[in-house]
Amino acid sequence: MMDISNILKLVQAGDLSPEDAELRLKNIIPAETDLGFAQLDLHRELRTGFPEVIFGEGKTAEQIILIMQKMMAHNDRVLATRIDSTKAVAIIEAIGGSVYHPIPRAVTWFHNPPEVKQNGYIAVVCAGTSDLPVAEEAALTAEYMGSKVERVYDVGVAGIHRLFKKLPLIRGANAIVVAAGMEGALTSVIGGLVASPVIAVPTSIGYGANLQGLAALLTMLNSCAPGVSVVNIDNGFGAGYMAGLINQNISKRLG
Repeated sequence: MMDISNILKLVQAGDLSPEDAELRLKNIIPAETDLGFAQLDLHRELRTGFPEVIFGEGKTAEQIILIMQKMMAHNDRVLATRIDSTKAVAIIEAIGGSVYHPIPRAVTWFHNPPEVKQNGYIAVVCAGTSDLPVAEEAALTAEYMGSKVERVYDVGVAGIHRLFKKLPLIRGANAIVVAAGMEGALTSVIGGLVASPVIAVPTSIGYGANLQGLAALLTMLNSCAPGVSVVNIDNGFGAGYMAGLINQNISKRLG
């Protein structure tokens, strides 16, 4: 396995194409920083296109701050999810330029403001206002990845006429995220009306028999509409990331 210096010398000499150099760089043994309580994957962006994301739940504010500071030295953007308001105050005070987004409960930091460089957009759809935190986590993640996002909120099946007004916008998306709680029926409805891939996110919103999102999860997993994939309960991040990858790859093909 060649080191970075040798790869760059080969490119400079014209003995290796930039495309082949990129492939070899992605296969270099990942660089890690051991913080004792965490081992940061500093080459994840090199391999996958996007930096490691910090899952804030269960971590202290001090741990998150230290992780962010180390990542900021190697990446031009940092995303931390599941950050409560108390931790957010400490993080914002310690990390200049960081921004707290209270609805999705996330913190972002950019060396430079993100630029939308991709063709097309992602539609993030949610059934009810109570599903907004999960939908916004998906939308923020997709925007963090460089995608344009169109939000379509409060269009659940109880008032399905509201959805039909937004169908042209939803159908025009390269990928569609649907966040829904209660029984999660909105996913199947949209899946039967669009040609783009649908990423379904069951939310834990609902009364007792919703079982903290299990009912919506099972509905989405059993959807008879084709083109639907399902992420875990309340996993807006996972849905937004998947939609971002789809949009990125479609944009690459379109040039």
